[in-house]
Amino acid sequence: MPTRDTPWPDGTPCWIDYGAHDVAAAKTFYGDLLGWDWTEDSPEFGGYVNALRNGRQAAGLGPLMEPGASPSWTTYFAAADAAATCDRIRAAGGTVVVEPMEVGPMGTMVVARDPQGNQFGLWQAGTHTGVQVHNEPGALAWNEAAVDDPAAAREFYATVFGFRYAEVPGAEGYTTFALGDRPVGGLGGTSPGAAKGWATCFSVASADDTVAAVEAAGGTVTMAPMDTEFGRFAVVTDPWGASFEVMQ
Repeated sequence: MPTRDTPWPDGTPCWIDYGAHDVAAAKTFYGDLLGWDWTEDSPEFGGYVNALRNGRQAAGLGPLMEPGASPSWTTYFAAADAAATCDRIRAAGGTVVVEPMEVGPMGTMVVARDPQGNQFGLWQAGTHTGVQVHNEPGALAWNEAAVDDPAAAREFYATVFGFRYAEVPGAEGYTTFALGDRPVGGLGGTSPGAAKGWATCFSVASADDTVAAVEAAGGTVTMAPMDTEFGRFAVVTDPWGASFEVMQ
């Protein structure tokens, strides 16, 4: 079981969370689907809870705070100095939506948008270091962005986080991004009917069984399970319209 209990290197997608219209229903859907348990409700933090996979932090979930916002998953990048990272975001043409905000002793969060309007977050770890389990069923496997202008996005994220890119052969310009020699995510263009922006991909034991469970619970299939060189992959939408990916 790949685990980590220390802060992730700067620029690594280190945390994900879900903004819900109906927190209780979302907890039931994702808990059943991915085998999650939940920490106790936290009124002092707006009802935000952590999802646990085998007792380790896998994701967060809380009520939507912005009026009119739609349920969605947010990708957070590790930042040892959130304020300095915000300066680089602005200098590169991005927007800081939520300025560095301390979340008790757990850490400091930021919400930002790249110049194309794609939302992402920063997490400066305190006692909460981000995901503690990854790359196993029920845990985060990968984060990637689908953007209108991939070249401009690569320039922006390289300026902010220092990413290096490598094109995936035969993937229509899709690139991985790496910190040093370690790929940590992907970036590519948009496709008709698919969601734009940052996507969260979960590892699952069976892509077909997971897709069937999503449909049985009221979700829909955006891309049916297909075999790739990396595993069997599918894109789905939950009952409230939020897109996510699964990889077997």
